[in-house]
Amino acid sequence: MIGILYIVATPIGNLADITQRAIQTLKDVDIIAAEDTRHTHKLLQHYAIDTKTISYHEHNEQQRSVELLARLLAGSDVAIVSDAGTPGINDPGFRLVRLAIENNISVVSVPGPSALVTALVASGLPTDEFFFGGFLPARSGARRTRLVELRDVPGTLVLYEAPHRLRATLKDAAEVLGGVRQAVVARELTKLHEELRRGTLLELAEHYGKSENPRGEIVLLIDRQRNAAMRKIEDSDIETLVTRFESEGLDHRSALKKAARELGVSRDEAYRRLTAARRR
Repeated sequence: MIGILYIVATPIGNLADITQRAIQTLKDVDIIAAEDTRHTHKLLQHYAIDTKTISYHEHNEQQRSVELLARLLAGSDVAIVSDAGTPGINDPGFRLVRLAIENNISVVSVPGPSALVTALVASGLPTDEFFFGGFLPARSGARRTRLVELRDVPGTLVLYEAPHRLRATLKDAAEVLGGVRQAVVARELTKLHEELRRGTLLELAEHYGKSENPRGEIVLLIDRQRNAAMRKIEDSDIETLVTRFESEGLDHRSALKKAARELGVSRDEAYRRLTAARRR
């Protein structure tokens, strides 16, 4: 008999979020392939699960996939778990799933927590269409290039980000996507210090630019691109941005052009609004 490969979702923070089916599956399989065995042992110990574990992470995924495939073909049932959430979603798992399918091995998904869905449904941003982009590149140049590619995606953008890069990412996102786009920073989901901070990209960039790097896992959600005519842009928004960019060293023309780009309006429209604001 050939074994079965189970993809088992585990809590993203609160241990009570695991399903009864997940607990029973982890007890019944022959081996658990874990992203970090030390981390997974805490969960297994909490639920009195004594199934053997083996490491399965990004650095040994190729080799381990072959080893686990051999176990499956020999009749062992295998469960994959990540450190938190659903395996395969920005975590190891895809390679083994493909190998199992290619070898006619049954793949069973045991659903449960996922940080991206947990953040999305509580964000207040549209959920009818969304795009999950995982982690953005660490370097600013590559990150901005990627944001340009995502600028016109017709759905809510859902991204993961490391705490020490959040400030730079928000700044780049405000400049590339437009500072008035609504966004949410979701942090420490399901944990004691859970936080969902909402605002425009510009507001969030300014908030986190003044504070220490946040702690915990972060999901960044950004509203879809809107038609400029649908936006409620105040004349004061243009004036605030132009003044800010001028204080940062840009000449008036460059500051106006950059403000127009961030707000998603033409330079002529930005000039008209700026003039109106300064006449008051």
